[in-house]
Amino acid sequence: MPPHFKSLYALHKACHLPAPAHPQLSLFAFDKPTTAFSEYLESFSGDFYMIAMKKIKYGVMLYGRTSYDHQEGTMSFMKPGQLITLQNIEFEENGFVIAFHKDFINGYALFADIRQYGFFDYEVNEALHLSSKEREIMWELYRKVDLEYQNNQDKFSKSIILSHIDAILKYANRYYNRQFLDRATSTSSLLSRFNKLLIDWLASADQQVLPTVQALADKMNLSQRYLSDLLKHETGKTAIEHIHIALIDEAKNRLLGTEESIAETAYYLGFEHPTYFSRLFKKKMGISPKAYRKKFQP
Repeated sequence: MPPHFKSLYALHKACHLPAPAHPQLSLFAFDKPTTAFSEYLESFSGDFYMIAMKKIKYGVMLYGRTSYDHQEGTMSFMKPGQLITLQNIEFEENGFVIAFHKDFINGYALFADIRQYGFFDYEVNEALHLSSKEREIMWELYRKVDLEYQNNQDKFSKSIILSHIDAILKYANRYYNRQFLDRATSTSSLLSRFNKLLIDWLASADQQVLPTVQALADKMNLSQRYLSDLLKHETGKTAIEHIHIALIDEAKNRLLGTEESIAETAYYLGFEHPTYFSRLFKKKMGISPKAYRKKFQP
């Protein structure tokens, strides 16, 4: 069973690193293209967020269930409880890690704001790719955090540090949106795959299970948050909204094209209870399935 670290001190000790200067905040930069992590610790999780800037030369890195695209990625973001696996890692260029305990942001705006950043739920193969100019901006912000971290900390230090970390996350959000745009062809292909999977799911006569974002994302080897953010950026609608649209379209087709009961249509689509189906249908269409069939059936 991989260890779960409740403190950054315990993580540092396991990695044979000096104790962090702050019990809830840890900073370290890779001055050469190697790191102590892979030597002493292969797999772990913890009660902290991690922001990492690195480019892997070789080795295997996973978090969640997906292998890291070591030819490309520059930044990745990990949340509390996420399993991280490192095997024989060597970095191609210098990097840094900012780790902070989940309690470090209690009482600050970042506690609520960090939930808006979907990239903490992305798989590692969905890492952020930065240009040289973008990398320098991130390094500059890291140095500002480090400067405040290394100085004698006072009552202003934590607010200043969190403001710089928040800036890193805001820039990351901007750069992820740019990445979606830059990969328009790839995104279009993913959208086509998603639509085909959804259509095939609903066309299956024996599925009788509602399609979920998680199930479709698994088939595409994506995290559900990344899939939803990608679809939202490309179409203006989240993955669950696309699923609801497809369900209602198939429901309308069956209501007008078959003589099955409302309950039979609901069960065919995968709803466990017909009332849930009727509730969703009325929410989306403004009328009940029964009223829709009566109004539009030839």
